[in-house]
Amino acid sequence: MLLRMSTLFLRTLREDPADAEVPSHKLLVRAGYVRRVAPGIYSWLPLGKIVLENVARVVREEMNRIGAQEVLFPALLPRDYYEATGRWTEYGDTLFRLKDRKGADYLLGPTHEEMFTDMVKGEYSSYKDYPVTLYQIQTKYRDEARPRAGILRGREFVMKDSYSFDLDDDGLKRSYEMHREAYIRIFDRLGIDYRVVFAMSGAMGGSASEEFLATAPTGEDTFVACRNCDYAANAEAVVTTPPPVVRTEQPAVRVLDTPNTPTIETLVDHVNEHFGLGITAADTLKNIVVKVRTPGSDKLETLIIGVPGDREIDFKRLEAFLAPGVPEIFEAEDFARHPGLVRGYIGPQVLKSLGIRYLVDPRVVEGSAWVTGANQPGKHAAHVVAGRDFEADGTIEAAEVRAGDACPRCGHPLSIDRGIEIGHIFQLGRKYADAAGLDALGPDGKPIRITMGSYGVGVSRAVAVITEQRHDELGLVWPREIAPADVHIVGTGKENQIEVAAQLAETLESRGLRVLVDDRAGVSPGVKFKDSELLGLPTVLIVGRGLAQGVVELRDRAAGTKEEIPLAEAVDRVLAAAQA
Repeated sequence: MLLRMSTLFLRTLREDPADAEVPSHKLLVRAGYVRRVAPGIYSWLPLGKIVLENVARVVREEMNRIGAQEVLFPALLPRDYYEATGRWTEYGDTLFRLKDRKGADYLLGPTHEEMFTDMVKGEYSSYKDYPVTLYQIQTKYRDEARPRAGILRGREFVMKDSYSFDLDDDGLKRSYEMHREAYIRIFDRLGIDYRVVFAMSGAMGGSASEEFLATAPTGEDTFVACRNCDYAANAEAVVTTPPPVVRTEQPAVRVLDTPNTPTIETLVDHVNEHFGLGITAADTLKNIVVKVRTPGSDKLETLIIGVPGDREIDFKRLEAFLAPGVPEIFEAEDFARHPGLVRGYIGPQVLKSLGIRYLVDPRVVEGSAWVTGANQPGKHAAHVVAGRDFEADGTIEAAEVRAGDACPRCGHPLSIDRGIEIGHIFQLGRKYADAAGLDALGPDGKPIRITMGSYGVGVSRAVAVITEQRHDELGLVWPREIAPADVHIVGTGKENQIEVAAQLAETLESRGLRVLVDDRAGVSPGVKFKDSELLGLPTVLIVGRGLAQGVVELRDRAAGTKEEIPLAEAVDRVLAAAQA
C-alpha cells in the first residue's frame, strides 16, 4: 500500500476543536482521522478508516483463532425479538426506536443477543451441532443522553460482539475462558495498558462477568485493585465486607435537639459538644430518598437507602444494583406527597409503618447503633439499633468506594484508578435461550436447553483508547500493528528531495511495507514536519538537506529518537525497524 499526501484526502488542523475535552477527541480530529457529523456521530476519513480496519483485523484474527465464525446481522431490527426478552422496555430511552410506513415498530440494534439466539435456533436442532461460537463486527446504536469525548462515548459505534452456545455449564465455562484468553491477546497486540476486573452484568443479565478496562485518567469507570492479591473490580461490582454482628446490649433510643445541623459535619460537632457522645461521621446513618422508575412505564417506587454518614451515594453503583429500574432524584414536590418523610431528619424507625422499602449498606449490621434522623424537624436520635429499632428490607451496594477500603478477598487496602471499558465478557446462562425456546435434541431424544455466553469488544472505542494512552505533546503515536502505514517518508521541499522520497516509497512498498509519502510541492518543511509528528506513524524517514551529502534522517516516533543514516542503507534500515 502506497499513500501519497499530494492526493490523499486529508486536512490537518492546528487548533483543537472547540468541543473537545480529552486528548483522543482533540488529536483524531486535528490529524484528520475523524470528523464530527452530529453529537456522538462521526465520519471516518481515509487514515482513520485504515486504523479502524486494522483494529478490526486484529480482533477478527483472534476470534477466528478460537474457532469463532463471523456473521453479519442488520442494524435495523423488528421489535418482536426484543419484546420477547423484555429488553424493548428495559433499555428505556437508550434505544433508537422508529416505525416503518406501515406503523410497525423497529429499533437500531444496541446489541444482538436476541438475533444470534434466533439464528442458531433456526439452523441447529441436534446436540451434535454444538458447541458453536458466532461473532460479528458491526455498527451499534445507543441514544446516549450526553454523548461526549468524541468516539469514546458515541451514539453510533463499531463493536465486535460474539456469542457462545453450549450444551451445559461446563461448556459455557470453557467458551468463556477461551474468549478471555482471546481478549488478552487482542489487547496485548493493540498495545493497550489494561486491567481485567469483576463487573456487573446490568441489562445483559447472566452470572459471571468481567470487564477489560484501559487505564486512563480520562476514564468514566472507576475500578479498585489490591496490591496484595490479584483482586480487581469495577467500583460498581465491589462487594463490601460487613463487620461482625454486634451482640452487646445497647442503650435505649434518645431523641436529641439538633437545630441548625444541615450537614453530617455540623451534626457530629453539635452532638459531641452538647451531648458528649464522642461520635464520628461513620457513626451516623444517612438516609437518602430516591424514586425508582420502571422502564417503559410511569410507575415510580419510593425507596430509601441508608449509608454511614461518612460515605456518599455512588449513583453508578446505585444504578447497577437497581437495573433495569432507573433511580431519580427525590424532589421537593415528591416530599410534599409524602408528609411522613421529614426532609433532613429522616430516620428508619418509621419506614415500615409508611410502607416504604428500606435498603442499607452492608456495614449496617444487626445490633449496630447509629445517630440518625428522629423523623421530627430539628431532631435526631441516638442509639438507634439495627434489628431492634428498625429492620431493613435488604442490603445494597450503593455507597462510594474509597482508597484504603478493605479488599473483599484478603482484607488489605484497595487502591483506586480510572479506566475506559474496552471489552466485557458475560456468562449469560439461559436467559435468552429460555426466551427463545432454544433447545437441542439430546442423544436420548430429550431436549437440552442451550446455555450462552456474550462477549463484546469496542472496536472504534479501541482507536480512541490507544490515542488516550499513546500520544505526546506533538501528536499521535500509533503502535505499528494498527498504524495507517509502517513508514512516513517526508520529502522536505526541493524537487530532487521529493523525487528521492517518492523513489524510496515505491521501493519500500514493493518490499511489502505500507508507506505514506509526503510528496507535496510548495509546502514548507516546517509544515511537513508538524504533520508527520501529528499523524503519528511509527517510523519517519526525512529526505532533506542531508541528501546533498548522501544522508537521510531516520526517526522513531515512539522513542523520540533520530539519526542520520546513509541513503544507501535507508531501505534496509526501515525494513529492519518495521520487523522489530
